[in-house]
Amino acid sequence: MARLNPPTAAAGLVTQLQQAREQARAQWQALGERERLALAGVAVLLGLLLAWAVLLAPALRTLKTAPVELEKLETQLQQMQAQAQEARVLRAAPAVPPDQAQAALKASVEHLGAAARLNLAGDRAVVTLTGIAPELLQGWLGEVRSAARARPVEAQLTRGPKGYSGSLVLALGGN
Repeated sequence: MARLNPPTAAAGLVTQLQQAREQARAQWQALGERERLALAGVAVLLGLLLAWAVLLAPALRTLKTAPVELEKLETQLQQMQAQAQEARVLRAAPAVPPDQAQAALKASVEHLGAAARLNLAGDRAVVTLTGIAPELLQGWLGEVRSAARARPVEAQLTRGPKGYSGSLVLALGGN
């Protein structure tokens, strides 16, 4: 197998480039004035098209969509700050005695009606849900969190046409 000597390969490449440049220059000189002007115009148009596609269009698209994205991010930030504040308030709230927590949890499950069933076992509660609407589930979780100081530790829910079904394990008696 023959090895190429790097300086020889580089010299050969430089020679080929010079030959190509000379051929291009000769062809350019062979063109008439009108043809050279037309080719120069096409080259300028291609350059402008390339500059638009690579530099200007993406920047203008970003400028156009940035205010909407910033507003979305600002809304998300406000929601996260509100949730953090709510978490601080709940953390600072005094603990609910176990009997009171269980009573509050039973009352909240009764509000859900036949869609929920409660099983208590010590400091844990298992709530089995059948076809509960997402909004109702969200409101119920907020109520359970604030009234009974219960927090979900395990959830096995599936979403069906009638809403969520499955089970939630809640820890009672703590912040």
